[in-house]
Amino acid sequence: MLDNLAIDIDRLMPVIESLAVNLLFAVVLLVVGWMVSSFIGRNVRKLALKSTRIDPTIIPMIHTVAVWAIRVFVVLAILARFGVQTASIIAVLGAAGLAIGLALQGTLQNIAAGIMLLALRPLRAGEFISVVGKADGTVDEVGLFLTRLIQSDGIHISLPNSLVWGSPIINYSRNNKRRMDIEVAVRYGDDLELAIRKLGELVNEHPNVLKEPAPLIFVSGYKESSTTVNMRAWASVQNYWDVNYELNRRALQVLSQAGLQMPVPLREITTRATLAGQENAAD
Repeated sequence: MLDNLAIDIDRLMPVIESLAVNLLFAVVLLVVGWMVSSFIGRNVRKLALKSTRIDPTIIPMIHTVAVWAIRVFVVLAILARFGVQTASIIAVLGAAGLAIGLALQGTLQNIAAGIMLLALRPLRAGEFISVVGKADGTVDEVGLFLTRLIQSDGIHISLPNSLVWGSPIINYSRNNKRRMDIEVAVRYGDDLELAIRKLGELVNEHPNVLKEPAPLIFVSGYKESSTTVNMRAWASVQNYWDVNYELNRRALQVLSQAGLQMPVPLREITTRATLAGQENAAD
């Protein structure tokens, strides 16, 4: 019986040795393949960032495709080492992919929407956008499934690509200049022409206000206790908020220095005693 067992072990030894060699080869190939894919992915990202011809928005997607293409090839090579027919596996994966695709239509919509966002480029990395009704922020990246924004308060927000693609997108950074409309209230009875002249001097003397298009100061409306004067000016995208804040801060100071007072809502209250006194005086 021991002789038979020894014979069986001798027969199995080549199989065990072959399996051990294949397992060792698979582990080494898997580790090396993963390391190589990560290395190539990092270098692809670095080269893409250095290139002036590649839009930064598509760099994350290029990185993902490069890494996983190598990893899929490594897995197929390992399976082939064990004698698995990769052609049949690819066919099975294709059928499984079709079934999964039907089950995950929303996910595929995100991928398709991401491709459309990268192809038509309504937004790019570094631009400040508003996805109407969803979120505002600076574009960090457009991935296969998600678009990541950094809000003004520093909070990161991720939106599905299909949600971004299906919503109106307002891009505040695409043009190199922006217009601001700052409304200032001038009290009834004050010198309106003086107020317009002083506000015009404030806008025209500001170093970061663009000369073209030319600034415009005009009366835009009337309220209960004041006239509304609009300061319309253009500034570069980089200076827009600084100019906006500065003009808002300086407008009332300039009017006050010119002797104009800030409008205060007035209410006339008539009591019954007052009405009675008026009637008696009339008699």
